[in-house]
Amino acid sequence: MFLNTFLVVVTNLAAGLLGNSSFRRHFHLLLSGLVTFGPALSLWVSQYSVFAKKSHFLYRVFLRSGWGWTCIFVGSFVFVLSFSVRRSLLLSLRHLSRLAVAGGLWLGFRKLFGLLENATGSCYERLSAPPEGQLANGVGHPLLLLREGESKAACLNSGMLWRGYEISEDTFLLCLCCLLLAEETAVFGPYLTLGGPSGGPLRLLFLFCVLLLALWLFLLLCLLSYFPQFPTQLLGGALGCLSWRALYQGWYRLRPCWYCPGRPGMGILTTQGKKDGENSGTHERAFN
Repeated sequence: MFLNTFLVVVTNLAAGLLGNSSFRRHFHLLLSGLVTFGPALSLWVSQYSVFAKKSHFLYRVFLRSGWGWTCIFVGSFVFVLSFSVRRSLLLSLRHLSRLAVAGGLWLGFRKLFGLLENATGSCYERLSAPPEGQLANGVGHPLLLLREGESKAACLNSGMLWRGYEISEDTFLLCLCCLLLAEETAVFGPYLTLGGPSGGPLRLLFLFCVLLLALWLFLLLCLLSYFPQFPTQLLGGALGCLSWRALYQGWYRLRPCWYCPGRPGMGILTTQGKKDGENSGTHERAFN
């Protein structure tokens, strides 16, 4: 009984925050400020911290599979929420298609980032020791010998060094996932206000989504603080925010049809006990 009460209180507070119009309107600005000024924290953080190692548990388990974790929790929440209200598999699949679009966008950008780095990069071989002249001058850094005609994959497999113009995939993915989570979970607050059924499983899935959003923000802050890479992280964050704006602030605002899944909450946010055509449009416009 206590755990259920605790779950209801916590999810109500989180739903109120994520569903707040001011939060939804300014969250992307908060994220942009974090990506822009976050690297300045590297002046104060300790490089001996456990988060300064890329082998840390959170990086290995969550960051490398970030899109998979997002799909599992957000997809489960969206499906349970939409299906519990309308009992329509078609409606649930339409809402889940937003994740498919974002997944295709993520795969496309990963391919584009790889092509850009391959096109602008070069392979270098580390020399075992610097020349004698450099040792006499007190320069102890090994030289890099350019190896032409090597691809990135072949270069790295040979134990050599690849240097090219890159855009941070991790920053792009974390920004996109944070904005997607904020958009998809924001519907839960108005949904509760309208008296929608909210059992323990649905509230638990929503809580998992909120915790995942907090984890992505924390990992983004860690990457910016302990592994600052300017301007690659700034470009990755900018592309993540632009992708969110093109989808949720552009395409998804169109009327739902075969080529557009619509905004989160379309067809779900209706007053309980009334016909769909009476008040659904009013509530959905107010939310959007």
